[in-house]
Amino acid sequence: MQIPLQITIRDIPPSEALTNHIKEKASKLERFADKIISCHVVVEVPQKHKHNGKIYNTRIDITVPKEEIVINKVQDEDIYVSIRDAFNAAKRKLKTNGHIKRGEVKNHIPMTHGHVARIFEDEGYGFLESLDGREFYFNSTNIAYPDFSQLEVGMAVQFLEAIADEGLQANRVTAGKHTPLDSDSI
Repeated sequence: MQIPLQITIRDIPPSEALTNHIKEKASKLERFADKIISCHVVVEVPQKHKHNGKIYNTRIDITVPKEEIVINKVQDEDIYVSIRDAFNAAKRKLKTNGHIKRGEVKNHIPMTHGHVARIFEDEGYGFLESLDGREFYFNSTNIAYPDFSQLEVGMAVQFLEAIADEGLQANRVTAGKHTPLDSDSI
């Protein structure tokens, strides 16, 4: 499918090479988004610029169903670099937009709250108890903050649940920085 493309070039002598370059870049946008309704590319030299030499500005407006994606003010002294950077930004926004629409956004695993139930300091491991009463094994390598030697029985902790061969395990254990949701349960 051919993307409906509109190209506007301001304050720059028109060139077939420049137009073909923009068309080639725009045709590759189809890889990153389904159903692009339109694409408008504006390449210009901004007026009254306090810079020695020319600065080229590229703006891209892409219309997809229910949304408009705008890449604004990508500037460079080289017109082709300005166009390249604008289309790279457009690709990134289209990818992100597609991931969000398809529900592929990364979901963060919720942290579990609990307290230190037992510590075997000489052996370098211990057990945590979650607010719902489950026990989780941890060792000194699972501690994010503070150091293993600073943990005390009864200390409130927050951790990620994991299932290991031996049973439930706590990862990324942090203590002292977070308060549990229900401190009466500890």
